[in-house]
This record gives sequence, structure tokens and C-alpha cells, in this order.
Amino acid sequence: MDSAARLSPLRAEAARLSSRSIRDLVAADPERVHDFALRVGPLQANFARQRYDRVALERLFGIGESCGFETALRALFDGVPVNSTESRPALHSALRGDTGQSDAARAAHAQALDARGSMRATIAEIHALGVTDVVSVGIGGSDLGPRLAVDALAPLHGASIRVHFLSNVDGHAAQRVLARLDPARTVALVISKSFGTQETLLNGRILREWLGDDARIFAITTNVARAAGAGISAARILPMWDWVGGRYSMWSAVGLPIALAIGMEGFEHLLAGAADMDAHVRGTPVRGNLAAWHALTCVWNRNGLGLSSQAVLPYDERLRLLPNYLQQLVMESLGKSVRVDGSPVGIETVPVWWGGAGTDTQHSFFQALHQGTTVVPSDFIGVVRSDAPYAANHDALLSNLLGQSEAFANGQDSDDPHRVYPGGRPSTMLLLDALTPHALGALIAMYEHSVYLQSVVWGINAFDQFGVELGKQIANGLLPALDDARRADDPVTRALIGALGRG
Repeated sequence: MDSAARLSPLRAEAARLSSRSIRDLVAADPERVHDFALRVGPLQANFARQRYDRVALERLFGIGESCGFETALRALFDGVPVNSTESRPALHSALRGDTGQSDAARAAHAQALDARGSMRATIAEIHALGVTDVVSVGIGGSDLGPRLAVDALAPLHGASIRVHFLSNVDGHAAQRVLARLDPARTVALVISKSFGTQETLLNGRILREWLGDDARIFAITTNVARAAGAGISAARILPMWDWVGGRYSMWSAVGLPIALAIGMEGFEHLLAGAADMDAHVRGTPVRGNLAAWHALTCVWNRNGLGLSSQAVLPYDERLRLLPNYLQQLVMESLGKSVRVDGSPVGIETVPVWWGGAGTDTQHSFFQALHQGTTVVPSDFIGVVRSDAPYAANHDALLSNLLGQSEAFANGQDSDDPHRVYPGGRPSTMLLLDALTPHALGALIAMYEHSVYLQSVVWGINAFDQFGVELGKQIANGLLPALDDARRADDPVTRALIGALGRG
């Protein structure tokens, strides 16, 4: 059965529930507050404010079972080439633990352990240079995960090395980063799987000229030859592998900026949290599996309710970059319109993921979420215990987290139509006991596995990203056209080159 046929009953379930509000669903089934909740280690999840009842939820669980979630997860962890278009496994779980039970998974885990030894040696070498600052140069998967983790965790650890990130090819980005640094006390990490990414190479060149010392540049890549050709000694190159996609690579040596910012012990706690989530996901049947429940909820909102957008609302300033990270993880993985066999998928796939940190966003886009015509489901993310010494602020933060989720779900009637809140906005609540490396690792791994299981439902490949290539190819071809517009084939592009005062 193809995915469109398998999911077709969801519309009927949604129609059956269309006249029932979230408030009504909760009132009619008080036990759902507890029964629609799961805890895995430091992470609690509550799905009680989703717009499904037990019957629809059972239908969703049945879909997960009929799609072979357990088999698909076994294939992922054991290194079967689940990236079928590129004939590669996706063994990011092997970077953080030994959950896989195949020879391929064990070999990958052994390589990951060796790479951790190289990371420790590199960290010691960088400290020996008397470095105060590190600039991490990368883009996409080589940037977003480490940037998120450093921003979230570094303030807690008081590391002696400050880590800065440079991704955008816009020269103003490099100018801003370097303006406050001393080249004599700085090293650069150039992170690129292929060592052929235009933005990273151009920014790497800026760093090389600014430092004036090749010995202060380190690389993380699969392409040692290209890195060596750029003047980086093999002794300063750490490995990446084809069996790890860029957006799943923060657990590898790509996480060196994290280890520099929070210490290698902190980085290993991040890995351990992800490995614990891996063990839960692999070993737990669909009905008690947090990643499966999250994935099926996303499918329900997309294909049952027909909702085309998903908000991520972390109520912790340290997680402000989580929406940016999830945009790539989810949309690059699931932004596909053909199945693994090349046939049209026949149903809607990924919604638009976006968001921002509360409470700031309450004063920006929440108006549209509460009273706009488009219903947007949300993942609310909170942290139970604060590390800041401002108890009143944390109480206010948590009360806003709870209040906004309640208002989205229940709404409010009024005699004044301008003050009516329709409610019916579904949300999932995800609570971390505290924002530790272990908890952050578990949260990110949960999202990774949710994305994979959504791809299993839709019959698409979560691990290629051919869609990012065409625009970049055209852009590379247009570089000469900036000096001679006649080289541009497209008439609109030729006109725009003229508007730029070029060509």
C-alpha cells in the first residue's frame, strides 16, 4: 500500500472530530492529560492538546505499525543503506553510542571513538597555543548544530575559549566576526564535508589571510586531499564520513567547536543524552515510543488536518537557535515530492517549520497565531529548572509558557468580535528537567528520529538534499556574467545584472 492510500483515512478521522474543540476533547477524557504523555530520561512530552482523540490516535499508531517503524529503525541503526538515492547508510547514531547490532554499525562506532581521541589531542594542541578565540567556518549542517549547542550550553561552563561562527558568504559577516578578535590569539576551524562548498572556502580564505599562519587552521572534512591542497597539514585534519549527512554530523568531529566551548566531558554528555534517546527509540514499541508519537502527530497535523506550517517555540533564551536548527533538519530532510522509487508522492509532505523564543515572539507573531485565519500547530519547549539567579523571571517565563499553550488550545469567547480567540490551535509540550548537555542531546536525537519516521510514512528519502544544488550551480555559472551580462541565458537575470550596475 502506498503512503497516499495508507493515510487517506486520516481525513475521515479529522472530519469526525471537526466539531469538537480541544477543550471538549480534554473535558470528555480527563485521563488523556496523563495517558497522552511520555517521559524519556530528562524529557517530558505531553500531547493532550493535539486535535485527536483515542480513536484517531489508535489509527495513527496503526499507520506506524503498518509502515514498519520497528523494521525501519533497525535498518537505520544497523547501517542498511537507507539513503537509497546515494546508496549510503545514515549511521549518525553510531557517532554517539553502540545501539547498532551489525558489523557495519560497530565499525562505524569504533571510527567515532578514534575520532574522539583525535578531538582530545586537537583541543590540547589549541590550548597549548594560548588561544582565547576560535572561529568555526562552515555552513548548513557544518554550522547550525554546533552553533545551537554552543549558544545553549557555553554560558554554563565558563570555558576559557570563546567560539565564534562564520557561515554567510556576505563579507560583512566576516568583518563583524573578525573586528573584535586578535589574530595572535585565534585559530580557525574550517568544516566542510566535501571541502568544496563555495561559502566555506571563501570565508576560509579570509581567515587564512587574516591569521597569516597556516599552522593556526584546522579542518574537519571527508576530503583530506582538498584540505591539504589548501595548505592544511594532515595532522590538523579531523575526519568526517560519507555515512553521516551534514545535518546529522554535530555528533562527530564537526562538534569540535562544542567540545572547545564546553569541554570534552560536556561534549560526551551531549553524546550520551542522544545515545539514551537512541536506545529508547530502537527498543520501544510504537505506542510508547516518543519519536514515533511525535512523528505521527506531525503526520496527523499535515495529512489529517491539512496544516501547512509548524511553529517551534522554545521558552528558554538559550534555545533561541533551535528553530533555525530544526528548519534545516526537518525541511532539508523532508522537503521531497517523489518517493524513494522516483514516483510522485501523491500527498503533502513537509510543512514550513519556523519559530522563535518566547517571550519575545509573543510580542511579534503570536497575534497571527491566536487570531489569524491560518491554524499553526506548535511545539512548546520549556526548561523546568533555571540556571539563572532570577527566580521571579523564571516564574514569569513558565507562566507564559503554560498560559500561551492554554490560550492556543482553548481560546476565549467575547461579545466583542475583535476580542474573540477561536482556540483550536494544537500544540505539544516538551519539558526538559534542566538545560544540560545530556538533555539537549536527547531532545535533538528525538527530533532526528521523528524526522526519519515521518519519511518512512511518506515513503521518501530523508537523507539526500539534491534540492540545494540547482540554485548554487546557476550562481556559480553567473559569476562571469556579473562582468558580462551577455553570458547570462535568462533575460530577467540579464536585466537584474544591469540593475546591479554590473555587466
